[in-house]
Amino acid sequence: MARLLEETTLEAAYARVPDAAAPEVLARHVAEAVRKRLTDMPAADRAGYVNSLLSVESGDDLDLVDGVEQLTELRQPGLAGRWPQGRPATPLSDVALLTNSRGEPNLGAELRQEMGSADHVDLLCAFVRWHGLRVLEEPLQALRDRGTHLRVVTTTYRGATERRALDELVRRFGAQVKIRYDAQTTRLHAKAWLFRRGSGFDTGYVGSSNLSKSALVDGLEWNVRISSEATPTLVRKFEATFDMYWNDPGFRDYDPERDAELLDRALAAESGSSSSGAVVSISGLEVMARPHQELILEALDVERLSRGRHRNLVIAATGTGKTVVAALDFRRLRAQWLEREGREPRLLFVAHRKEILEQALRTYREALSDGVFGELLLGGSRPTRWSHVFASIQSLSAEVLAQLDPEHFDVVVVDEFHHAEATSYRRLLERVRPAELLGLTATPERGDGVDVRSFFDGEAAYELPLWSALEADLLCPFHYFGIADGTDLRGVDYRRGAYDVAGLDGVYTGNDARTRIVLAALRDRVTDVGRMRALGFCVSVAHAEYMARKFADAGIPSAAVSGETPTTERERAFALLRSGELRCLFAVDLFNEGLDLPDVDTLLMLRPTQSSTVFLQQLGRGLRRAPGKAVLTVLDFIGHHRAEFRHELRYRALTGTTREQLQRDVEQGFPYLPAGSQLVLDRVAQQLVLDNVRSSLRSTKKDLVRDVRAAAVDGRAPDLDTFLRSSGRPLSDVYRKGGSYTELLRASALPAPEGADGETALLRRLSALAHVDDRERADLYARMADADGPGYEELGPRDQALARMLFFALWPNKGDFSSSYQAGFAVLRSQPAVAAEVRQLMAGAVARAEHVARPLPGLGHLPVLSHATYRREELLAGLGWATWERSARGNITGVAWSEDEQVDALMINLRKDEASFTPSTMYRDYALSSSLFHWESQNATSETSVSGRRYVSHREGGSHVVLFTRDAPTDAIGAAPFTCLGTAQYVEHRGERPMAITWRLDRAMPPGVVQAASAISA
Repeated sequence: MARLLEETTLEAAYARVPDAAAPEVLARHVAEAVRKRLTDMPAADRAGYVNSLLSVESGDDLDLVDGVEQLTELRQPGLAGRWPQGRPATPLSDVALLTNSRGEPNLGAELRQEMGSADHVDLLCAFVRWHGLRVLEEPLQALRDRGTHLRVVTTTYRGATERRALDELVRRFGAQVKIRYDAQTTRLHAKAWLFRRGSGFDTGYVGSSNLSKSALVDGLEWNVRISSEATPTLVRKFEATFDMYWNDPGFRDYDPERDAELLDRALAAESGSSSSGAVVSISGLEVMARPHQELILEALDVERLSRGRHRNLVIAATGTGKTVVAALDFRRLRAQWLEREGREPRLLFVAHRKEILEQALRTYREALSDGVFGELLLGGSRPTRWSHVFASIQSLSAEVLAQLDPEHFDVVVVDEFHHAEATSYRRLLERVRPAELLGLTATPERGDGVDVRSFFDGEAAYELPLWSALEADLLCPFHYFGIADGTDLRGVDYRRGAYDVAGLDGVYTGNDARTRIVLAALRDRVTDVGRMRALGFCVSVAHAEYMARKFADAGIPSAAVSGETPTTERERAFALLRSGELRCLFAVDLFNEGLDLPDVDTLLMLRPTQSSTVFLQQLGRGLRRAPGKAVLTVLDFIGHHRAEFRHELRYRALTGTTREQLQRDVEQGFPYLPAGSQLVLDRVAQQLVLDNVRSSLRSTKKDLVRDVRAAAVDGRAPDLDTFLRSSGRPLSDVYRKGGSYTELLRASALPAPEGADGETALLRRLSALAHVDDRERADLYARMADADGPGYEELGPRDQALARMLFFALWPNKGDFSSSYQAGFAVLRSQPAVAAEVRQLMAGAVARAEHVARPLPGLGHLPVLSHATYRREELLAGLGWATWERSARGNITGVAWSEDEQVDALMINLRKDEASFTPSTMYRDYALSSSLFHWESQNATSETSVSGRRYVSHREGGSHVVLFTRDAPTDAIGAAPFTCLGTAQYVEHRGERPMAITWRLDRAMPPGVVQAASAISA
């Protein structure tokens, strides 16, 4: 390339190749150079040349070649008559594009030959047809006769699958079939085959062909042949993704004897031939939480078990299944209650509409597999047992409540909790005293300014992020366009995170040039302006009325509404928008529940909004699904902003990324959004946003000092948690690049403990404690930083292990101490500022916990807990690897064997390089399900090596395997901590050097880790 560039006027730009991808890149370079050399070499000399290279580099005779031959077959001796005949026209090591064209083999013929030598076959397709299956009858029967495993994943998509085909696959050909019935939220349109072989020569086909005759024989289909030799990364991803689907509980086993009727109803509903048109019930199948619901349930666990909070609020958009969450939560509470109390908890579920209550009752009955669970208190219905009551708020009169013991109900669930300010709801909440209160809402901020979080100490147990709802396909996808409008806001006053409204009004109202840009953008990007239903968000009533007038002049029927608009007039405007008589409503601060317009398909962001909350509220007006609505179009008009304005807040809320990732996303065009959504900035807008984001990334110490002073009260320094809550800043802002809160207090001229000689190095190490998230560890760390705390020798064995974890976190290389651990803790206590900050960090540790930590099975004497997070130094000390004789810094690999505790610690980076997408390093370590994990050993590990034998036979040998994962090697603070997944059991392995091992975890992974670690999300 360098030589080619010398002959042009082009200027080259270079970027670092990620360390994890460098071996693959360099190997390709060497392979190409060797290929060219071999091409020009006499055939007789080629084997010798290759051997000379290998002998220099590997020193292993196994890599040497005797000649150049092609392996065509491996067979068992004595089975000549029964061994499959023939082989695919495409060599097993090659790739090809098959199009069913003249002169090339059709896909059906290739599949028949592939099956003859396969040891394991996987098929993934949107639908399966009998005529397609008929073409493959003979090889499929041969698969069954040989005992070859055949797995099929399919869906009820469009009702195209034929039940006969699936019945034959199971009954006649011995296949395992899994079906996704929820076709409305399943975007599985893939068509692919994978043929695995014990020889390692795996092959696959990925393309457009479902299992139908035309697709396999004569259709205009394109299919790419992949192989483990030529495209190993693609085969690895195929294996990983298929196995993840296979273990996804959303894909359900199909048994013709049991599930035929269910499948028929699902196919009829999908094809439109169902007479009732009703949604297919899956009664009889276990109700299971979807991934986003698992996150909510885990958050409730953390609040109750780790923080002792039993009044909890869940915030999630309409349609995300909050009632299902409440039912599954009650199912867990009931099991706990039966074990602890010997009885079921009494339940009160409250809503304001009959339809909600009846649906909730059905949901609870399905979740609990109890067809007679619950009673209605509604209209003329009145309970007789009063154990599990589903009541309308209207029926819970003062007289009814007065007859109930306030503690009668153990669990109270209030749906649509944003009504809580109403008299009837207040009366209920003031009367009942349940052991568990759960509020559900989609709109925590009411139009009257009341935030229902105030009923829950100002906090929600969980608020479903926008990107999570989009990834779960619960909301309508969006196409967001950022458009530069040329306005200059740099002269408008800016106070407390917002522009002066009057100043903005002066810029926007009457600005005909900007309005022309808005109209032009609308016509460019909306399919049919005459059929859209749009909302425009304006800065003032005058601005809204001006925009409505200008749009009407342009032939777009429009109106303006605001909080000042009379209710009847506002409702009429909403009705006209629904009917299509109006095409756009311009709104001012109308974000409450009254603005329920799911048909809205276009949003115009006509005012600058820094607040992520307000931005998401505006966006949420259009994200509701509606018939015929494929996508929400968002036009955001961007001007030149003051330096204080922070674009990053809204885009991070939209994408769920860190500040550092956001800069790369803007530069690269937001490549990692949920499927179906797009975020496009025009050239000018991209530069404006990018400059602003880069400026916010350069958040200086001066900015932090300003926020610390703002949090101070009467000159008193705020503690760390108070500062974080007041400023809204993440902990990483304080501790990135070795920073500390003590330094910020001193720079702010606020009172702080005095410094001592040598404190600088220790202050820089405090970032290594920012992740601590379990009470036991936090309490011990705080005690060891207390001048009156115990000495190391006074501690029991478990606390000594915890103390060593703190020691190695602060001094990974043991520091300059030559005598004992106590010498280190004496130094820590001699540094008042450092010790005080350690105690402040630990005081907030439990509040930062995202998971419930529990002891490791069989290793309960160790202070390492499943689902807690640890720096490498801590976990090595906690497992007995790091000792006074061997410092924590001595381990730089991904594995550690603790001889004393008989523990193998596997430390796994899910992404080998956090800065870029590197397919060659992905799909090695990943979650197959919440309990199964695929892990690839170090390259030198074989079945006969010491570590390989120990992994396979750890149960027989009495040793333990503990898995730790982290998303990437570094995070916003520095070296990233690992999450302990817990102990694991060997299931199976494939290959060696490296060994690909499947582990079964003794405790299911946290839902967020499953999502991050799955091959699908990878």
